[in-house]
Amino acid sequence: MKLLNSINSPADLRKLPCSELQELAVELREYIIQSVSKTGGHLSSNLGTVELAIALHYVFDTPTDRLIWDVGHQSYAHKILTGRRNQMKTLRQLNGISGFPKRDESQYDAFGTAHSSTSISAALGMALAARLKNENYTSIAVIGDGAITGGMAFEAMNNVGMYNDINLLVILNDNDMSISPAVGALNSYFARLMSGKFYATAKNVGKTVLRGPMLEIAKRFEEHAKGLIAPATLFEEFGFNYVGPIDGHDLESLIPTLQNLKERKGPQFLHIVTKKGHGYKLAEADPVLYHGLGKFSPEEGIKPAPVSKPTYAEIFGNWLCDTAAVNQKLVGITPAMREGSGMVRFAKTYPDRFFDVGIAEQHAVTFAAGLACEGLKPVVAIYSTFLQRAYDQLIHDVALQNLDVTFALDRAGLVGADGATHAGNYDMAYLRCIPNMVIMAPSDENEARQMLTTAFLYNGPASVRYPRGAGVGKAVHQELSPLPIGKGEVLRRGQNIAILAFGTMVASSLSAGEELNATVINMRFVKPLDKALVLEIAQTHPFLVTVEEGTISGGAGSAVMETLAAEKMANPVLLLGLPDKFIDHGDVNQLLAMHNLDKDGIITSIRKRFGKLGN
Repeated sequence: MKLLNSINSPADLRKLPCSELQELAVELREYIIQSVSKTGGHLSSNLGTVELAIALHYVFDTPTDRLIWDVGHQSYAHKILTGRRNQMKTLRQLNGISGFPKRDESQYDAFGTAHSSTSISAALGMALAARLKNENYTSIAVIGDGAITGGMAFEAMNNVGMYNDINLLVILNDNDMSISPAVGALNSYFARLMSGKFYATAKNVGKTVLRGPMLEIAKRFEEHAKGLIAPATLFEEFGFNYVGPIDGHDLESLIPTLQNLKERKGPQFLHIVTKKGHGYKLAEADPVLYHGLGKFSPEEGIKPAPVSKPTYAEIFGNWLCDTAAVNQKLVGITPAMREGSGMVRFAKTYPDRFFDVGIAEQHAVTFAAGLACEGLKPVVAIYSTFLQRAYDQLIHDVALQNLDVTFALDRAGLVGADGATHAGNYDMAYLRCIPNMVIMAPSDENEARQMLTTAFLYNGPASVRYPRGAGVGKAVHQELSPLPIGKGEVLRRGQNIAILAFGTMVASSLSAGEELNATVINMRFVKPLDKALVLEIAQTHPFLVTVEEGTISGGAGSAVMETLAAEKMANPVLLLGLPDKFIDHGDVNQLLAMHNLDKDGIITSIRKRFGKLGN
């Protein structure tokens, strides 16, 4: 690591001769593999952008020039080159560095990213800010071929066409792969473009710098060549000067091309071709498997984990296939999360009823609404944090029309290493205020299956929120049996104190209740809340406690308080949940303990609030 160890900032990188950059890329790639093997994290995507990160920091004057990595899970090389090499051992750990760009972590992280398709909008804002402030810097957005399918990217490019005097560079990192394989017409367009003769002849276009009359001749030839291969090139219609595609792993092409584009005024668009997992054969062979992973041996690769408890995603995937077998109207929809949402078997078994719409959450929800209008029964499998991106569509296109759409909300609650950007802390609060919605939170795997059936059979919009990873180990019954809507379950009877627990908090609440001799209720439904049970318990218990793995503000506990207030009941209520702040990355159990949502934290909080009654 001789070269890499000499670099503590991009200024050090820019002192190297070009002849040493390829060796630096080898060292950097090996460092990423070794680092991720010890901490876990995103691997394939980061191996694919090593040369790009080197070239960008070598050519541009970062941090004066603004560099934005879309989604951000391909920014490890960027982090290492910008002074965080020695912090990589803390990656995604409590109090360590984030797995995504983060403005308060480094001046080189120009914009925080973790959800896709935001980079062009942010870079355009920065480019126009430079113009307004009469400052001279370039704003650079690096966006993948999967992320560029998001509608927000197109909205931004449409806006770019209004300005021809800004310093903006968009780099399309085309690896034919987002997390799941990229889909859609735009991906097919890229494939056709790359398969043409233009790619073969233009691959090394950046190696030659032409000036004077030869430059004008080259420009005319370039327009002619583009016309032969791609009439009305999409990105030029948006107002960009399009260059590419070029090999994103070839520094001899990449650096001169970036140097040329740096000198040109107006919006520039560079199309590069990379390979996800490049330089590590195991990741090249299976980039999906090596996308996001835990600790592993670089020499042996990922070994199959011992079969243990099924994950909630697996519970959902099995339920989806079982329900599809008995109901021909079921269709499954995912916004580019086939593997993460547990839909691989369904996609193979029912290919005509499986729809991956790409990274397009808004479209996914309204698309489901259209299917529901025609009598089908769509199931939208979507992470809680990603449904936030389709909130308007959820309200206006589904709930307002009371359409029969089932939402399977994966990654509800804290998600651990991915941190605040991916945490599903808000769905109970943001769904609870929408008319016609049914909201369920299972306490175990079998209840998740029952609730999915309940949601599917309900004639209207319904959601089931479940966490990342495995449950408590409850046996799953194969029957597709629903639960009575809006009814909770008393798990134990105690005295004085009643704990009303929602979803994942039931197990720890039950353990706490046994030690405190408290009544414990599995509420099951956030909406409609079991008001009759809440009022019954309030009449027989002077003190109530609500526990939820979601934000307290507007959450399930707030629903209990509203019910009591409506009946003019003044029971003291202790609300336990997540505070009104963003919670950073770390081990989930650590984070729960920090916020008093484990057994000991619940007991301590109750005793602190209610004194000797909690003993």
